[in-house]
Amino acid sequence: MERVKSGLWVQALLWRLDRLALAVVVRKRGDVDSGSILLKISNLAGGAQVLSQVQDGAGNSVWMRATGADFVSDDKAEAYVARSLSVDSDQWVLEIEDPKGRFCLDEPIL
Repeated sequence: MERVKSGLWVQALLWRLDRLALAVVVRKRGDVDSGSILLKISNLAGGAQVLSQVQDGAGNSVWMRATGADFVSDDKAEAYVARSLSVDSDQWVLEIEDPKGRFCLDEPIL
């Protein structure tokens, strides 16, 4: 299965978020062809969740709840992002402000 280039996927997500009127910041640009993607979703009440793009056994894109099923403190989410970037500096990091929980992904979340 052919994978969509990371830069193109990010551009499409930015367009979708703009249409939903959700604030998003590209905190770190990664490799445009094959950089992995981290999404930090903030509820603006001190909680955040980090989703990490991974491949399943069949090569399909899925998302992993990197910080667990529930929202964690912003400090814990930031610590995860920092650790992940120390391992892979080619990652994209996008931060989405979603106080009403309107954001959803097309791909499955594990």
